[in-house]
Amino acid sequence: MKPVVLASNSASRAALLRGAGVVFEVVGAGVDEAAMKTALLAKGAGPREVALHLADAKALKVSAARPDALVIGADQTLDLDGELFDKAEDLPEARERLMALRGKTHQLHSALTVADAGVATWRCVESPSLTMRDVSDAYLDGYLARGGEMLLGSVGCYLLEGEGAQLFDRIEGDYFAVLGLPLLPLLAVLREKGALAA
Repeated sequence: MKPVVLASNSASRAALLRGAGVVFEVVGAGVDEAAMKTALLAKGAGPREVALHLADAKALKVSAARPDALVIGADQTLDLDGELFDKAEDLPEARERLMALRGKTHQLHSALTVADAGVATWRCVESPSLTMRDVSDAYLDGYLARGGEMLLGSVGCYLLEGEGAQLFDRIEGDYFAVLGLPLLPLLAVLREKGALAA
């Protein structure tokens, strides 16, 4: 079996792969995401393109050092009416983010790139739509108090696999993509490339 490397330090992505029975290593890509995002946005790239470019950069950087392995690069951006949102720095910013999202529909662009011997051989972007209900200020404040700093790990400041599910009226698209890893198409490509048993 060809070795698999996840070029991401995301605990949720690692947990999804592990839960699916994939044996893999984690190697952080060390890509300057902020600088790349700034440059891409200055060139007119949208949130979907930014996610794909970052997934490419992570996969290719790690693949150059690990040409023996299939390297998975991943990135996710939050898109509200064409505007890209980054992770909140603190809980007051998280509250602002949730206030901006409530009562509206936004997209999460979850991009994956698989690189083999320094070449991107497969790409995928899943873009589920999430409609947040018009939650009350009191519920929002309680949610932030209960979730605390842990909420800052999610670009939308919600953890859908926990209490964050209560924030939403409707979700359309791949649940795994909401969590940051379009798992089923990835598993299919890993089988196709000989990294998982078919």
